[in-house]
Amino acid sequence: MSAMVFPFGAGAAQADPRASDKAVVGGKGANLAGMAAIGLPVPPGFTISAEICAAYAQGEHRIDDALREEVARAIAHIEAATGRGFGDAGNPLLVSVRSGARVSMPGMMDTVLDLGLNDATVEGLAQASGDARFAWDSYRRFIQIYGDVALGVDRNLFEDALEIAKEDNGFYTDVEMEAEHWQALVRDYKRIVEEETGAPFPQNVQTQLWGAIAAVFDSWDSERARVYRRLNAIPSEWGTAVTVQAMVFGNRDQNSATGVAFTRDPATGEKRCFGEWLVNAQGEDVVAGLRTPQYLTRAAREAARAKPLSMEEAMPEAFAELSGLFERLEAHFRDMLDIEFTVEQGRLWILQARVGKRTAAAALRMAVDMVAEGLIGEEDAIARIEPMALAQLLHPTLDPDAPRDLLARGLPASPGAASGAIVLDAESAERRAERGEAVILVRVETSPEDIHGMHAAVGILTARGGMTSHAAVVARGMGRPCITGTAAVAIDMAARRLSIGGRAMAEGDIITIDGATGEVMAGMVPLTQPELTGDFAVLMAWADHVAQRTGRRIGVRANADTPADCRIARQFGASGVGLCRTEHMFFQVDRIGAVRRFILSHEAGMKAAALAELLEQQREDFRAIFAEMQGLPVAVRLLDLPLHGFLPEGAGDYATLSQEIGLGVDHLRRLAQEMHEFNPLLGLRGCRLGVVHPDIYAMQVRAIVEAACALPEGEGPQRIEIMVPMACTGAELALIRGQIERVSSEVLRKAGRDVPLHVGAMIEVPRAALMAGDLAREASFFSFGSNDLTQTTLGMGREDAARFMGRYLDHRIYGTDPFITLDAEGVGQLIALAMERGRATRPDLEIGLCGEHGADPASIALCLGWGMDYVSASPYRVPVARLAAAQAALKA
Repeated sequence: MSAMVFPFGAGAAQADPRASDKAVVGGKGANLAGMAAIGLPVPPGFTISAEICAAYAQGEHRIDDALREEVARAIAHIEAATGRGFGDAGNPLLVSVRSGARVSMPGMMDTVLDLGLNDATVEGLAQASGDARFAWDSYRRFIQIYGDVALGVDRNLFEDALEIAKEDNGFYTDVEMEAEHWQALVRDYKRIVEEETGAPFPQNVQTQLWGAIAAVFDSWDSERARVYRRLNAIPSEWGTAVTVQAMVFGNRDQNSATGVAFTRDPATGEKRCFGEWLVNAQGEDVVAGLRTPQYLTRAAREAARAKPLSMEEAMPEAFAELSGLFERLEAHFRDMLDIEFTVEQGRLWILQARVGKRTAAAALRMAVDMVAEGLIGEEDAIARIEPMALAQLLHPTLDPDAPRDLLARGLPASPGAASGAIVLDAESAERRAERGEAVILVRVETSPEDIHGMHAAVGILTARGGMTSHAAVVARGMGRPCITGTAAVAIDMAARRLSIGGRAMAEGDIITIDGATGEVMAGMVPLTQPELTGDFAVLMAWADHVAQRTGRRIGVRANADTPADCRIARQFGASGVGLCRTEHMFFQVDRIGAVRRFILSHEAGMKAAALAELLEQQREDFRAIFAEMQGLPVAVRLLDLPLHGFLPEGAGDYATLSQEIGLGVDHLRRLAQEMHEFNPLLGLRGCRLGVVHPDIYAMQVRAIVEAACALPEGEGPQRIEIMVPMACTGAELALIRGQIERVSSEVLRKAGRDVPLHVGAMIEVPRAALMAGDLAREASFFSFGSNDLTQTTLGMGREDAARFMGRYLDHRIYGTDPFITLDAEGVGQLIALAMERGRATRPDLEIGLCGEHGADPASIALCLGWGMDYVSASPYRVPVARLAAAQAALKA
């Protein structure tokens, strides 16, 4: 039988290769074992395999005897290494119990510290340490965290009891509490536990240990963990490992401390010591944002004009030892590290080191710098940057010339800028965001339970916490601007009001935050768009080189409907336009009237006049787009939207139209009602419009070809591709193709020009995929409209599915949202079949994909594997797709 428990530290020999496998022992367990093996000061401990988590969940949450025996032997290893006994009243061993999945999920699962304390061992700890205050403080911390995590007691009950105790004694801070005050609070905490659970606080240390282990396993399926996994595409079957480690105490005395350090700046990527620390505190005080920490370095403290001494100044020897480990750690892990450390009575201990979360800008700089330093290669640099994180670089920043009404300053925890309405809880953030509002989540401090609100918000502002608190770490990972430790924020939740910098504000008021400077401003401040240069350009060049060298290249085009979209697409390296949607053009104010006159007028002359007006406007639309995309291909989709989508909605629109075409309002309303469709997705749309109303498509084709002829030779697109939407029979496509060729031939003959023109089919319904061989006889290219193909294959609308897809993912009906990542098993089979049949008919058939999936890394990898020529994404997602394409090429 394979081992289930893997000891580390204090000379623990580990021949089993699974001890360093993150899939088995999690990232935390693997990293601790690795650091211990190279001689770093790691407290001894052991890790329980993540495989046990799955067995625990499937086995009615039972722990078997074999696991208990292995854990007992591992506890004996820690006892031998420390010279202390687990449950020994005279010389007690205390341990921490932490989660550790194979990928970092900061704050999403549970941790228990100071486990092993009870009414007897607290006395032994007081005697052994010579510090009763420290012992009773540790005991009250343990009861609070164990009561919350393992027993389900509302943590606010403990917090309220602490505040009452400080108020009764006239204290303002925890450090003023003495041993007798903590001892009295322990009695209050134990009473709270018994009142809430109906049982006394457990005194048996084995009961404590297995209760904590079970709680960590259970936290893998907590609501916040499920949400985080869903947002980050982490499989639920992975489970979490559990690491049990000897406690070291940063709250021992004034020569003890705790902190978090990064080997490089996680916001900018600069190679400098970055982090925070607290004297006489435990790690949870920093990570959970319970106290606002101090700076690690003197330079950082002076830059912030902070008064409390930095670690570099207050504990120079421990700081020198810590900073001296940075190079060694980076050489071992070949990446930037996030380090949790404790100093116990002057001695440094490393509690955890993991690959650090970072902004996209920092990731780019680190990758390029590490290649220059010889730490990694170009392929490593490409592979380690999350493609979707590049979207952070495209977020707006504040207009430097715009006026600002400064309210307060906090800690710049995650860069970027955002304006929005104040919301004071996660539920309100999610609710208002669903209505289309931009919201800023303002909290005293965030907790893992706020994850859904943080995701819904455009920015986050907290009153407490530092730059390594939960809010900061999660916001950086999500790409949200965030400011923490804003002492000038005071929140009255009962009244749903707050003050910022002494100014009274209410929920719903607009504020702006700048996560790069820590500034909070009243009202909305104009934003500017960033430009991508420097490290971004270097990485993109590497990505293109890798794709070319491997021979597994897939092009990246852009979905672009305007000249501005085209300019952005070219700036970001798009290889052409993969989808130009023409119906968006019809909704512009200066032409919607003509569209409505064409639809509802009975007079042939008025219809023809409306089309002539639209022809002029469409011609200019296409001319401007073609000019921007000089030398690159442009695919134009003919009108797809049902005509009733352009009909008037309000009384004013009907009145105006009535005057223009001479029909009464009531008559127009009846005509509109007659055009109503019960299922517009499957109604008179796409190529069916070209069959029923051929003059619409004829006008569009004429505009396209005349626009191309209006440009001088060599100044237009490399070629123009006209896409016929929703075609599912060869006869349909042949009819539309004939119309296109007749109009284009006439225009080209009159102009005396030869414009490269291709006609293709959008594959958007299952029948089109099945009949791809027939369609390829009429089409010179295919473009998969993956949004509609997914809807028609699954039989569910994208917008409606959003309301229940979360439940489907929780039940593992789908592994990922099929509207975000292509459904490889279902939709993917249709795509592969269509490609096979299409190229069997026409071997040189060009094939692309232009749905929302064109920017999804997993979907891009599928498209590369199927042999597609290109994917097409929104202009701002083109860099994401380019990087994802290079990563897919490396893995292929």
